[in-house]
Amino acid sequence: MSMTPSFLILHGIENHRPPQHWQFLLAAQLVEGGHEVRYPALPEPDAPKLEQWLSALDVELAALGGRQRIVVCHSLACLLWFHAAERGVGGPVDRLLLVSPPASERVPDGGAAFRLDSFDADAVRSSVNGEIAIACSDADPYNPGGAQSRYGDALGVTATIVEGAGHITPETGFGPWPFAAEWCLDRDITAASPYSGLR
Repeated sequence: MSMTPSFLILHGIENHRPPQHWQFLLAAQLVEGGHEVRYPALPEPDAPKLEQWLSALDVELAALGGRQRIVVCHSLACLLWFHAAERGVGGPVDRLLLVSPPASERVPDGGAAFRLDSFDADAVRSSVNGEIAIACSDADPYNPGGAQSRYGDALGVTATIVEGAGHITPETGFGPWPFAAEWCLDRDITAASPYSGLR
């Protein structure tokens, strides 16, 4: 079985995959590097339905086949992953990056079905064979208490905190974000400061 990494990039609510978004640019960079990349348009992003997104996630994970599978979630996609983990959707992947996971109570009403009654850290850990990483801001309006205390502590993960980065979107300078690509390719991320997306 080839261990060449393949990538699944999952967007959040109200995200129509604009070309200036760091996820769009990340997907393009990974494709240019010869990697298999899936960056699907998830159904009805402005009013997402949990069951539809779970079904799409299952299909996308299956399509990644037997390679080393690496998943990058932003915003609401992080909560999608938490629900999928609790249900055992898709089987374990090899590495997982959670960017700006929101607090349930801050999820817009359009995504209310994604809110969590509780956070099952054991299920999330079981959904990944290798590394789980969190990158977030200290000034995220969708998680003002911070992802470290909300999710990182329970997962045993020390979050990478990007100061003043909001929800880590093009509106706050992300945009090109070398940190994400370096993490995906398992390189030394100290060479790509999480701040280097800021303009």
